[in-house]
Amino acid sequence: MGRCPACQAWNTFKEAPSLPRDTKKVLLKESLHTSKPQSLNEENSEDQIQRLLTGLKDFNLVLGGGLVRGSVVLLAGEPGIGKSTLALQAMLHENVSRSLYISGEESGAQIRQRARRLGLPLESGYVLTDASLENISAALEELKPDLAVVDSVQTLFYPAIEAPPGSLVQIRECTARLIQWARHTGIPMVLIGHVNKEGDIAGPKILEHMVDVVLQFEGDRYHHYRMLRAPKNRYGNTQELGIFEMTAKGLREVRDPSGLFISGHAEGASGSALAVVSEGSRALLVEVQALVTQAVYGMPQRICAGFDSRRFNMLMAVVEKRCGFRLNQKDIYLNVTGGIRIEDPGADLAVIAAVVSSLLDVPLRPSLALAGEVGLTGEVRPVHRLEQRLSEIQRLGISTLALSDAHSREALPTDLKTVFLPSVRDILPRLFEKAYHPTADPKTL
Repeated sequence: MGRCPACQAWNTFKEAPSLPRDTKKVLLKESLHTSKPQSLNEENSEDQIQRLLTGLKDFNLVLGGGLVRGSVVLLAGEPGIGKSTLALQAMLHENVSRSLYISGEESGAQIRQRARRLGLPLESGYVLTDASLENISAALEELKPDLAVVDSVQTLFYPAIEAPPGSLVQIRECTARLIQWARHTGIPMVLIGHVNKEGDIAGPKILEHMVDVVLQFEGDRYHHYRMLRAPKNRYGNTQELGIFEMTAKGLREVRDPSGLFISGHAEGASGSALAVVSEGSRALLVEVQALVTQAVYGMPQRICAGFDSRRFNMLMAVVEKRCGFRLNQKDIYLNVTGGIRIEDPGADLAVIAAVVSSLLDVPLRPSLALAGEVGLTGEVRPVHRLEQRLSEIQRLGISTLALSDAHSREALPTDLKTVFLPSVRDILPRLFEKAYHPTADPKTL
């Protein structure tokens, strides 16, 4: 056919292979492969895990020591948090001799401009601005990079599937084919994913089960600090935490996060407490601030930033029940300074101490750190990784530590003052700088 019946132009047709009509049978046939059972005691060359080090040390730490050959990593985060910047800094490094950045959202000029602004070496990097899985597969087979980045997985589409890009079928099928390619070639791949308004990874839940590693890049866009966590990691620890600072030259690892998080801590201020928490292989000292005021409206507010809201409501119920304070007519605000989000239950004691301090308007003891998990009966439970927490507070010059009385006295250093708390009822007589007024009944506060 020489003339197009739609636009009436001549010689505009190009020859291309026709798409299969029965897509399900074709995909099922391609996914079939033969394999034999192997003994667990049998040595195999694939048992030796080979890792590729990227340009960011904390990125390698969260991954468990670097990218595993043939693994697929899903990197998710809110828009504008720095996912593309993190991926560019990881791939454009001297350890990666050849890398490919596949973008279905930005143009090649935008990616090159960002890389130049970050001051990254561009000799080993390649960029492909295409969302078709067939074109991406052809480029990967031709270039054979050491590392491939796809930004983002929600923009990919497979032409053989009659569904729009971003649909559940397209995301699942494109991810499955990319995983098969990574397993076959042994080349690691990083898939950048979007999140929905609830903060969960967009797309089908099976997407998180298919990949090897799920990385969550979080933080407040109005703060400089970003946290990288691994909710799922088949090749490493899921409790590791990477802390970065967003600068004009990109992301930079924070070597002393505790010093930055407590740099503005004011001694002698009510409603402030220092919590020593454990995140992965490191211990952090963070400041927890609380503000308790009289409720203006009928329903009291419970607002917290950087801490789980459901656990915060549970702790407030423990304070009201076990300590005798009336909080049903109080607005309570909680904030973890620095924009960091803590998940360690060892911060429970510091949260309760900050709330009680703000309620009584009495500051805590000077140079005091707290570490303890609080149960529903009001007991203070011991925390794990106590040695790391002790070394961190001693490094920063903290002289007093409040913790559960279930810890062994012999394991604590002699030059550190310790306050043992069997229950949250012991917070009032043991943690405050000056004695709590004997005539003030907690039930009237």
